[in-house]
Amino acid sequence: MEDEIRTWLSDMKQAIVEINEFLPDKKDFFQFKKDLKTKRAIERNVEIIGEAANRIIKQQPDIAITDIKKIIVTRNRIIHGYDSVSDDIIWSIVVKHLPKLEAEIDALLN
Repeated sequence: MEDEIRTWLSDMKQAIVEINEFLPDKKDFFQFKKDLKTKRAIERNVEIIGEAANRIIKQQPDIAITDIKKIIVTRNRIIHGYDSVSDDIIWSIVVKHLPKLEAEIDALLN
């Protein structure tokens, strides 16, 4: 694996770690909705994940990351269509999709 790709995968991993640190152990959607700082911090890390994914796919289109194109689309939507991003979408990403993505990144890095 190229060093650049390893770096971008590490950036994605770090963003996931930060997202998990921002949230309390007991994930509560209603608490999340009320916490603007946490929402913005998580959105920023989702942007980082999407940007790193975009860079990776340009160099290695066949990388084993499920739904990598959806990750990039989500990044673009947050940045360019910020007014159409709902708390529900971000929450769904955090609780449903990030654990799988983290496992895939760990497998690629090891």
